[in-house]
Amino acid sequence: MKRLIKQILMLTVILGLVLGISQPAFAVQEDSAVSETIVVYGDALTADQKEQTRRLLEVSDPNDVKEYTVTGEDIANYINGDPNSNMYSSAKITRQKEGEGLTINIVTPDNITEVTSEMYANALLTAGVEDATVDVASPVKVTGSSALSGIYKAYDEEGVELDKERMELANEELDVATELSDKEGMDENKVSELLTEIKKEIAEQDPATKEDVERIVEEQLDKLEVSLSEEDRQLLINLFEKMKDLNIDFDKVKDQLNDIASKVQEKFGDILEDESFWEKVEDFFQRLISFFKNLFS
Repeated sequence: MKRLIKQILMLTVILGLVLGISQPAFAVQEDSAVSETIVVYGDALTADQKEQTRRLLEVSDPNDVKEYTVTGEDIANYINGDPNSNMYSSAKITRQKEGEGLTINIVTPDNITEVTSEMYANALLTAGVEDATVDVASPVKVTGSSALSGIYKAYDEEGVELDKERMELANEELDVATELSDKEGMDENKVSELLTEIKKEIAEQDPATKEDVERIVEEQLDKLEVSLSEEDRQLLINLFEKMKDLNIDFDKVKDQLNDIASKVQEKFGDILEDESFWEKVEDFFQRLISFFKNLFS
């Protein structure tokens, strides 16, 4: 029995070593520069689910943060959505100093089924949300789209004015992204890459006409080898035509998108290129196989 316990302990240590070097790409930032933390809960959560969400978002003491509830009425108010929507996905927003950039952390990726962290980042930058760490969580499986309204409400309640047209456009952008993922069968990360690259090119080229926007969209579709139906191509063109007309500062958006991409590279790039990482993974599985062989021998 002692030998068995020792083997289990050794296995636990090995597992900890492997998992310890593969942390989530977007870890929550603890920084003395944080000005304020706000948490917005979906109003469909039961009391138990709300408490579970608090733990997921690492809210140890509700008195240390400002808390709000987002409702179907808020969806109607902020993005002209369905007021009968059930709100489950919740968000914690930690505002940062100017220039810190936008960081998205999906705490429950298995329960946020359609919206990726990059999709959130793209949509929030379109809406005008910058310099913040945003954590999203849900105790049940949801698409994740409704969390946007909660984030908008948090800013509104704190007196930070976001342009309603931009908020509605950000929601439309998220709808287009999830539709491309669902209907066209595109990988969510590929969708995010496509939207990001189109925005960057709009920042570079400053298109003056709808034809210019159409050309940029077509160029990026070809560059990324993405094939879409004519209907979905038109969805993209219409979306970015609206963005152009809203006079969004795409240079600033581009800088934030580049910053987000560099954060991903910093977190995962070095790890994936490090041969010792793969050696540790291989060694772990070899030890795991040996453990079970010895356990049942």
